[in-house]
Amino acid sequence: MKNNTATSGNSGPKVRSDCEMTLELKDEGGIVIDLKSKVKVLYGESIHKLCLEIMNHFGISNAYLKIDDSGALPFVIAARLESVIRKITGTDLEYLPELLEENKYSTTPDRFRFSRLYIPGNTPSMMINSGLHSADGIIFDLEDSVSPEKKDEARILVRNALRQIRFNGAERMVRINQGERGMKDLEFVVPQNVNLILIPKCEDAEVVRGIENRISEIRTQQRLSNPVYLMPIIETTLGVEMAFEIARSASGVVAMAVGLEDLTADMGVQKTKEGKETLYARTRIINAAKAASIQPIDSVFSDVDDMESLHQNVLSAKALGFEGMGCIHPRQIRVIREGFAPGPEEIERSEKIVLAFENARSRGLGVVALGSKMIDPPVVARAQKIIDLAVRLGLLKADWISEVPDGLK
Repeated sequence: MKNNTATSGNSGPKVRSDCEMTLELKDEGGIVIDLKSKVKVLYGESIHKLCLEIMNHFGISNAYLKIDDSGALPFVIAARLESVIRKITGTDLEYLPELLEENKYSTTPDRFRFSRLYIPGNTPSMMINSGLHSADGIIFDLEDSVSPEKKDEARILVRNALRQIRFNGAERMVRINQGERGMKDLEFVVPQNVNLILIPKCEDAEVVRGIENRISEIRTQQRLSNPVYLMPIIETTLGVEMAFEIARSASGVVAMAVGLEDLTADMGVQKTKEGKETLYARTRIINAAKAASIQPIDSVFSDVDDMESLHQNVLSAKALGFEGMGCIHPRQIRVIREGFAPGPEEIERSEKIVLAFENARSRGLGVVALGSKMIDPPVVARAQKIIDLAVRLGLLKADWISEVPDGLK
């Protein structure tokens, strides 16, 4: 017997900016909406109108809809209602809210990715202001942070959030699920101008190529022009051993991250703040990423109250060669960004190296020296990279070299 009733969303005393919807299809009687909401006086009419519009879009004319609202925004209401309709009818029809013009931007492979803020994919209250925290990237997570029974409705919510949340220039990222569920996730998020897809528990280069091929198919079918980059996450011992093959598996791979919670579980060891137990894995991933000319990204730091240990962890990660790490709380963003940004001494030394190189080149010299030390080309290239990064972060003026006194050039 066909089930004519379904429920979607969340409710309860601690739930904010969400709603729970129960829809029952009827044979007659028109549409009846039973709305419970603290903002019913202010927004009840607009909620009623939106729900009628959505049900008309899906061809529903007889139904009983019960809504327990805790301040959900229209894109959340639309996602929850579409989810219950899909559960009952099996339709593939979509109700898409407007894609904000300010979200129609692309990013670049070499964009700095110091801080990436994870946002659970089924928690609207955390999504709404995520763009205000100045993270380099915002990750809507469809994998570990979403329970299995909620994954189908979460991908609809994430799709709508990509269209309606103001990201304020942050890289728009989604961590998809594994296997066929992850391929289904791509159908929902790729058309929404997503910038980067994170691939969890990656152990096989073929998986990465399969995901890139599926993204290419979706982009071709829908005539999308925005590039979609990939960041595999290494979270198992097998993944560590396959790191280099994964790093160079597809042209869209721009970074590779490590996930230490799952990795230490796979290793059968306890994760510590010092991280000695994962030093081999982390350095192997760094080396593989550097060899493939992509960015190595460190794991999240799980203690959101220990800022001093986080700071030390960031400095250690940077010293190893990592170029960013994940965040699980907005308060971690500033510490991480400042830790990975070049410091005053690092910038000053890089200026001296670049000036020495420019001076030697202007004099037609084939050898570059700074004081009594010879400077090799890789050292100059690294110094120039630090200078470029300092300029992009606003730590150094773009025309800094013009302000250097002639006697020091």
